[in-house]
Formats: sequence, structure tokens, C-alpha cells
Amino acid sequence: MSRAGLNKEPEDVSKMFDGVAKRYDILNDLLSLGRTKAWRKVATAIIAPKPGMEILDIAAGTGSSSRPLADAGAKVIPLDFSEGMLDAGRKRHPDLPFTQGDALKLPFEANGFDVTTISFGLRNTADTKAALAEALRVTKSGGRIVVVEFSQPTNAIFRTIYMRYLMRALPVVARKVSSNPDAYVYLAESIIAWPNQAGLAALMSEVGWKQVAWQNATFGIVAIHIGFKN
Repeated sequence: MSRAGLNKEPEDVSKMFDGVAKRYDILNDLLSLGRTKAWRKVATAIIAPKPGMEILDIAAGTGSSSRPLADAGAKVIPLDFSEGMLDAGRKRHPDLPFTQGDALKLPFEANGFDVTTISFGLRNTADTKAALAEALRVTKSGGRIVVVEFSQPTNAIFRTIYMRYLMRALPVVARKVSSNPDAYVYLAESIIAWPNQAGLAALMSEVGWKQVAWQNATFGIVAIHIGFKN
């Protein structure tokens, strides 16, 4: 497995997620200090799903982010690169059309979705800008992207405490709850190596997303970025 600060080989990342698929929701709770469900509610409110809306949920994993969108009546396609994650998702949500695909080369025509969204998956792609550009390609004119991703706490003291938790406490917990603790270390490193709120907004703007803005959650542990397509 490549380290988070280096090039991420897609096959390595896929195998890692295959290995943690069955307990991925537990993993997210550890990384999020138990706030994952609350963050998903905020993201769902921002997306504002409704009947007739077509949404592509990239890096959907087991479908936790897709479920509330579909329940609101939107047509949702959960997409993920990992077959292990997709298998787990199909068992939990058999009514959702889980689709295997690469965020860097989406298997859809241009201008097809009202909203593209990606939750806690953008930082695991091998090329962040390419993934953002692909999301732009498949989004309709006037459509939006909603990116939910770990970020950097805005308070310096809390940021230091949180980063130390990720690198010190998390691996210890991981060894007790997972047969693949290296995956937890990788994901912690990927958070630390990830751009801050303004840095991600700049990347989104560079590939063509307009009116990019973000909303912090839990003191900036997570940031929800929004962008529009002209």
C-alpha cells in the first residue's frame, strides 16, 4: 500500500477497501469521532433531494450516503471502485443500482446528472483534479457538486489534538477492531496530507466549478464544498 502522501495506486486502494468493507461504517465512526451520521444529514439537506432529481453518488461505498437521497425520491446511482464495498452495499440496500466504476473515468455520458456528490472518497483518488473534472463533465449545466470530506479543524489547539488522535490513538483502536489495521493508518495519513478548506476550493475552481464555497462541520473536522456548473 502506498503511503497517503505519495501516489495512490488505484488497485491498492481498491483492495484496501475490499478488506474493510464489512466494517467500513465502524471505521468511519472512528475517524469522525462518531459524527458521520450528523454530517450526512447536513450534506443531504444541502443536496435537497426530491423526486425527479438525478444524482450520481461517487465513491458511495456501502450506500450510506445514497440511502437518504433515494428515500427522498431522487434517482440515485451509487458508484464505487471497490467490488467489496459494492457487494456489502447491495446486501444492505438491494433496491439501489450499485455500479462499479472509476472516479477518474466515469462510465456515463456528459451532462447527465443534476447533482454529483462524493463523500469521504475524493482524497482516495489518484488524481483529485481529474476526479473533479470528471464530475464536472457528467453534471448538467446549472447542476451542482457537493463534496463531503475530512478537512482541517479551524482552531489550532483542537487541530493539534485531533491530528495526534488520528496518528496515535486510531491505530491502537484499529488493531482491536480490524484484521487490517494498516488501512486505518493509511486513511488517517490521507486526512493529514489532504488540502485544507481553501486548498480544495481552489482545486475545484481550477477545473471549472463556479461559485465554490464550503461549510465547516464539527469545528472543521469535515468541510462540505459546493460548486456549480455553468
